[in-house]
Amino acid sequence: MLERLQGALKLQDPPMAFRFGVFFFFKGIIPNPIDIRFQKVSGLSAAIETSSTDEGKANLSAGYRFPEKVTYENLRLERGLTLLSPLNIELDKAMTQLKLYPSDVLVILFDESNLPFSAWLFRKAYPVKWSLSDFDANASQIVVESMELAYSQFKPIRL
Repeated sequence: MLERLQGALKLQDPPMAFRFGVFFFFKGIIPNPIDIRFQKVSGLSAAIETSSTDEGKANLSAGYRFPEKVTYENLRLERGLTLLSPLNIELDKAMTQLKLYPSDVLVILFDESNLPFSAWLFRKAYPVKWSLSDFDANASQIVVESMELAYSQFKPIRL
């Protein structure tokens, strides 16, 4: 019975965390293949802020908590430093001239067959922080570029 149920539901193992892509949609333009490869994505997080109120006598009150608003962490991305990247051009404009051009960012997690498993859409994202890893003559590591993006809304897309 359980085998039939599993077959009917086609249960999948949880996806591996290293199969993902990040797609930037600047002004509706198709994402550049150079700008979809990242080593690490973090900050996919949302929390509901609450406020508290007491009812009754102060010492006997259990109190109530009410939802106020949803807050988001910045989306953090890391990759090896690349040249000829449209994303780097936009980052340079933002960090040197304060010219911000918000874009939508789609993060897709792929399954073992490289099919989309789940996705998250970040609306009106713009850079708020950029950095490079340390240069170290005693280490043989690639230079890693890190960026943080703020955004107006994040929407999970369940596939």
